[in-house]
Amino acid sequence: MYTNEMEGKIQISETTNLLQRIKEFTRSILEDLAEGRSPKISINRFRNYCMNPEADCFCSSDEPKGQEIITLKKESQTYRIDVLLRVLLIVQQLLQENRHGSKRDIYYMHPSAFKAQSVVDRAIADICILFQCSRYNLNVVSVGNGWVLLMTLQCLCHEACPCFGFCLIILLWCRLVMGWLKFREAGRKFDCLNSLNTAFPVPVLVEEVEDVVSLAEYILVVEKETVFQRLANDMFCKTNRCIVITGRGYPDVSTRRFLRLLMEKLHLPVHCLVDCDPYGFEILATYRFGSMQMAYDIESLRAPDIKWLGAFPSDSETYGVPQQCLLPLTEEDKKRTEAMLLRCYLKREMPQWRLELETMLQRGVKFEIEALSVHSLSFLTEVYIPSKIHPEVIRASYESPTQGLP
Repeated sequence: MYTNEMEGKIQISETTNLLQRIKEFTRSILEDLAEGRSPKISINRFRNYCMNPEADCFCSSDEPKGQEIITLKKESQTYRIDVLLRVLLIVQQLLQENRHGSKRDIYYMHPSAFKAQSVVDRAIADICILFQCSRYNLNVVSVGNGWVLLMTLQCLCHEACPCFGFCLIILLWCRLVMGWLKFREAGRKFDCLNSLNTAFPVPVLVEEVEDVVSLAEYILVVEKETVFQRLANDMFCKTNRCIVITGRGYPDVSTRRFLRLLMEKLHLPVHCLVDCDPYGFEILATYRFGSMQMAYDIESLRAPDIKWLGAFPSDSETYGVPQQCLLPLTEEDKKRTEAMLLRCYLKREMPQWRLELETMLQRGVKFEIEALSVHSLSFLTEVYIPSKIHPEVIRASYESPTQGLP
């Protein structure tokens, strides 16, 4: 029988192995320097798409697409090696002390040397590629987006907590989940089933999530927290057996890994609801295909079976969104959309998504999910989402929302 104790031993063994490889890597650099040689660090390069829709490429594979050699012979590469070694030293300390730190924590340990967060992010990606591991193996967690949310959530404390089942929690990450689900993370219980429309934070240490139990029929991923809150206020999960997740815009690594974990454990269909604009589509594509910045870890981060629930350009007519709720595409929107249309995976894997993008570009307008509230505050939860999930049931009795409107 495979036990949690066995899993813990495997994790300790992996950490020990990684620490040994870090030690050997730094020793080889020191030996090169001691003997007057310039260290050469070979870093594989990955991508999850190219910008040639006609290409017969293999971008979707997790194989490297080339190599980059960095040495001390170029000033820019000298700085890059310096940053890499500084970050690696911090990672080594995290692993040795069995602690976790965020990318932002690492940046603030040497802000004058690192200069920008993006410099640290690149170094972490380089380390993951060099040691063929994921970021979680380095004990590096996602960065909160700096916004603090005060919410009344079901208590996550121990059973003897004096808060009588509820407490005021300051959420620093604010990626949220609710619905027909319960699980444990690092010994803490997350029982969404006891309060279906209460928001719980998405776990940061996804690799420590266990005992996942669900009675849901599907998973709904929503782009925005405002939409998540609308679903919570309308008691959507009480009348719909589902799990609702929001990454509050572009999803961080924890949200994407958590979604991937739920898909693997529960084998449920996954639907994604985003704004009908280029940014909404970019978020959808990040869930489905992964991001270029973390293409080296694409297999553990993407949700290959996710379905685009909406909002589609054609929804403005189907659901009677008035003209005054449609916004013109900006020049930046048009450039972004045109660039996305060149991505190879759209023609190869999702030609119907590509057609929707072309339609949006041709019409020259976009709209937010909240525009559906023009009909009623609960139109999204009572009509729009159910008609997408169960079209054979809802649309049979559905009359055009434009009827009766001025």
